[in-house]
Amino acid sequence: MLLKDNGQNIMKMTPKERVIAQINHQETDLIPYHLIFDPGSDIEDKMDQYYGSNEWRSQIKNAIYQLPLPSTGINIKYGERKFVDAYGSEWRLDLRPFSLEKPALSRPSLDGYKFPNVDDLFDEDWDANALKLIEQEKDKFVVAAYGFGLFERSWVLRGFENVLSDVVENEDFYIELLDKLVDHQMQILERLLKLPVDGIWFFDDWGYQQGVLVGPARWRKLFKPRYEKMYRRTHESGKFVLSHCCGGIEKILPDVIEIGLDVYQSVQPEAKNNSPYELKQRFGDQITFWGGLGSQNMIPFGTPEEIKQEVRNLCKEMGKNGGYILAPAKEIQPETPCENIVAVIEAFLEQTD
Repeated sequence: MLLKDNGQNIMKMTPKERVIAQINHQETDLIPYHLIFDPGSDIEDKMDQYYGSNEWRSQIKNAIYQLPLPSTGINIKYGERKFVDAYGSEWRLDLRPFSLEKPALSRPSLDGYKFPNVDDLFDEDWDANALKLIEQEKDKFVVAAYGFGLFERSWVLRGFENVLSDVVENEDFYIELLDKLVDHQMQILERLLKLPVDGIWFFDDWGYQQGVLVGPARWRKLFKPRYEKMYRRTHESGKFVLSHCCGGIEKILPDVIEIGLDVYQSVQPEAKNNSPYELKQRFGDQITFWGGLGSQNMIPFGTPEEIKQEVRNLCKEMGKNGGYILAPAKEIQPETPCENIVAVIEAFLEQTD
């Protein structure tokens, strides 16, 4: 239903109100959206040249605001070649995408390894600055996040190929690693839950183009009970649970719904069995979808008119009975033709006050 006043007129809503209504499966006056560009690229500068000024930037009214991450990810310093993260893994920053060069754990063992102190991951004034930003962005749906989730952090510590071997050949070690990570990330989560944010945005890429990386059965054994604990704690604090996940996760979507996921972000339409329209038909009354505009095919290779029409289709079909936040599956990439970036911007602005 549309939110209406006593005179049965559609009420004008703030971006935050639109997002909360959509999560509660209510239709809104406009579809809330989130449009961002690849960090470190020159896309916005190119658009300034196209439009003749930077005024276009202020016209984009993203409904969701993410607080700055604590020091749990890759603290990008453009121009530098290498970076060692807080967990001891070494990265190459001069490659795109950034490349893990030397994982912290060379062997399937935690002997001698110590996780960083959680307080050390937060700058001294991080909380104070977060509170200022929450107040500044109070009309938006504000989320806190800490970056790499359980699977991602495990392969950052061990190396991607090593982790895929560990889940099969070194399962006892891998379960021990996951349990240590849950304890560690629960401490981070508790810190974030003290903030007056609307939701916690988890990040963990469980999928690839063809399905679930470790397979649905192993995902259910290894990750489902551990994320259930984290999602339950988030809900106990009165906050929504959002999760980013690339790839095709249709096989485990009923499971993440069961353990309490409110918003599934990315909805990569090019992945197997991951059409947003089909997912909406099957699960649209149980979860909110955030994304769905194809970043592999539609945005880079569609015509401007095809892009605009797809955005309209998503708003119409995915927005039925609520449960949708409009967004590209990934940030707009620098290789995208200028006219296609313009088409995305103009189509999204149709959902702006």
